[in-house]
Amino acid sequence: MSVQTWTWILVGVTFALYFGIAIWARAGSTKEFYVAGGGVSPLANGMATAADWMSAASFISMAGIISFAGYDGSVYLMGWTGGYVLLALLLAPYLRKFGKFTVPDFIGDRYYSNTARTVAVICALIVSFTYVAGQMRGVGIVFSQFLQVDINIGVIIGMTVVLTFALLGGMKGITYTQVAQYCVLIFAFMVPAFFISMQMTGNIIPQIGMGGTVEGGEFLLDKLDKLHTELGFNEYTSGTKSTWDVFAITLALMTGTAGLPHVIVRFFTVPKVKDARKSAGYALFLIAILYTTAPAIAVFSRTNLIETVSNQQYSDIPVWFKNWENTGLIAWSDKNGDGKIQYVKGNALDGKKPIYTDARGLNGERMISNASEAKNELYVDRDIMVLANPEIANLPNWVIALVAAGGLAAALSTAAGLLLVISTSISHDLIKKQLKPDISDKGELTAARISIFVAILIAGYFGINPPGFVAAVVALAFGLAAASFFPAIILGIFDKRMNSQGAISGMVVGIVLMLFYMMKFKLNMFGGGTSEDWWFGTSPEGFGTIAMCVNIVISVVVSRLTSAPPQNVQDMVESIRIPSGAGEASTH
Repeated sequence: MSVQTWTWILVGVTFALYFGIAIWARAGSTKEFYVAGGGVSPLANGMATAADWMSAASFISMAGIISFAGYDGSVYLMGWTGGYVLLALLLAPYLRKFGKFTVPDFIGDRYYSNTARTVAVICALIVSFTYVAGQMRGVGIVFSQFLQVDINIGVIIGMTVVLTFALLGGMKGITYTQVAQYCVLIFAFMVPAFFISMQMTGNIIPQIGMGGTVEGGEFLLDKLDKLHTELGFNEYTSGTKSTWDVFAITLALMTGTAGLPHVIVRFFTVPKVKDARKSAGYALFLIAILYTTAPAIAVFSRTNLIETVSNQQYSDIPVWFKNWENTGLIAWSDKNGDGKIQYVKGNALDGKKPIYTDARGLNGERMISNASEAKNELYVDRDIMVLANPEIANLPNWVIALVAAGGLAAALSTAAGLLLVISTSISHDLIKKQLKPDISDKGELTAARISIFVAILIAGYFGINPPGFVAAVVALAFGLAAASFFPAIILGIFDKRMNSQGAISGMVVGIVLMLFYMMKFKLNMFGGGTSEDWWFGTSPEGFGTIAMCVNIVISVVVSRLTSAPPQNVQDMVESIRIPSGAGEASTH
């Protein structure tokens, strides 16, 4: 069967499974809608958390960025895995003991202020919409290639799917669909990795295969370094980023992870604090399976791409290349007229994406109008590397289709979690807690569902008009979370003296500073700027670290210059740091 037929079958089966679970687990109360009734088992919650956590950025884009950035791409691995450890050990148990539905709920009650709650809602919306933009782009990429539809149509299909099971089940429906989605995405990620590792190195375990030898006895990484230097690139295993920027990006991703609302809320779905710790442990193990495999896939796909495409006649190029060319995610411009694809260092295009004309070149290639003067003739969108990898390696059609189903599972699971955060921030933290406290349970549930509907429309717009690659967009969301939520949460748990004035001041300054820097240096607003203009040599992806430090300093200084929190709040902070049963044990 063809790839497209296999894709329709596998995507159809998995979607039917998701819809069936959503209908079975539909929410009947606000508690079920927000936190799945608080009765999810640790293992199920661990799987759901892993699926929620491993978004399109992890599945589709992370290995793609590592395959192009080489050593520098390790910041994503260190930041995201380290951040989850930080969240699991430092924050999750305390937040679960506090027992609120959402992060704005925690901030509003901990800082005894509706103003703090409102600021937290605004921050949650900014972080979640930035994050969900990457997920919708991932959905569009998968549909555009494997179902042969326009990328915008792909985004719309994804919107419809997410909307259906988010509206029906809320957190309850999303939790159990995410359990199924984890199984699909991890299977889809690992199967081609096993195939390609065996094919290239003779070792079926990709983590070992990456450090193994290829035909001729040469180490795979040495071979890739040689291919890179021959084409004018830096060695794959050497870095170009400054030590400071690597540290800043890693720390921003770590602390951003610990401040992500859609991941934190998962720890409110289990019955007890002990279960929160268990589910965090399960999730960490399940996440590690994918994260330790991603560098291997990056090496395999990069090596295969260079050997398959570089210096090859376009007329002899494999079918997969021309299929992806039709999506606009890969492009070739014959600048020297020799009919060969020259892949060397330099930007092939003047813009970020190819602008195609209706004409065809002498070799049959799609003509692009924004080719640059650089010698490089090939443009490759980093987000296609994982999806195209099985095709480049000539794997069976069912494996190629399986990767498509896995990519959709990764993107849709996280998108659903983010949309729930958006809807609960509006219905629970804004309407129920502030605007209309006497709203009925049914009315609040209706408001949550209306919020999801509006949110999916906005998310779809960002998916059709994304500000960058999936992982790059998601990294900015982590920077925003680090700049706003992390200091307010960590100080709220461990500093009894932290008051509402300090938390509000810190969150406002942190998020505004990060937004300004992101818009100036990433979106080229406010006059734009190049890497030479970066403050302290810090990239937009790493600036969350600086904004977070500014937030902490302002929060602490303002809290010390203003009155202390009420005694009941200080007692509450003290109580959530004491493990259950500690008081009784100390009396005997």
